[in-house]
Amino acid sequence: MPADDTSIVDPPGDGPVGEVLGLFARRGDGHYGEVVDQRCHALQCATLAADAGATDSLVTAALLHDIGHLVRGPDPGGSYDLSVDDHHETVGARWVAPRFGAAVARAIAFHVLAKRYSCTVDPAYGARLSPTSTATLSAQGGLLGAAEQARFVAHPGFDEAMALRFWDEQAKVADAVTPGIGEFVPILSRLAVARPGATQTTG
Repeated sequence: MPADDTSIVDPPGDGPVGEVLGLFARRGDGHYGEVVDQRCHALQCATLAADAGATDSLVTAALLHDIGHLVRGPDPGGSYDLSVDDHHETVGARWVAPRFGAAVARAIAFHVLAKRYSCTVDPAYGARLSPTSTATLSAQGGLLGAAEQARFVAHPGFDEAMALRFWDEQAKVADAVTPGIGEFVPILSRLAVARPGATQTTG
């Protein structure tokens, strides 16, 4: 579980960072079939990335890789239909790109493809998936063909997507203790993209 966010003394307002904090505050306690809620999963994933010495962009991608679920929200009644692909990686990448940049969005966009690739080349990996990840694999397209594998491996975002996928599967530990989301606000703030109409200060 995350530590209390006492580090957020003066949380950001309506900019990209404030939007992230608002989404996690409103919908972060939702479950997508896992033993941990969305907030805990995101914080575990980002903590693993930070502990591995990942770049700010990749740590941010780890924190926001499932933001598409929060942007879209649950189905009526508060549930998620795991038999239907909600394309959360695409929804999330499109939401993130104008707010935190293309590098963050690219890793998010490819983290489901990385799951499909890993299951294709390593059956043992597929056997280790959580029940929810196993249930959604077919809806997300299943295993990759040879041409799809080759294109993914050749893509410049391959290594980051694979790293993110590794942390994603590790970040589903019930009662794991992580920093609160306030610990990641400085990283988010460094990457936040100024949008048209936003007020900027120069020094």
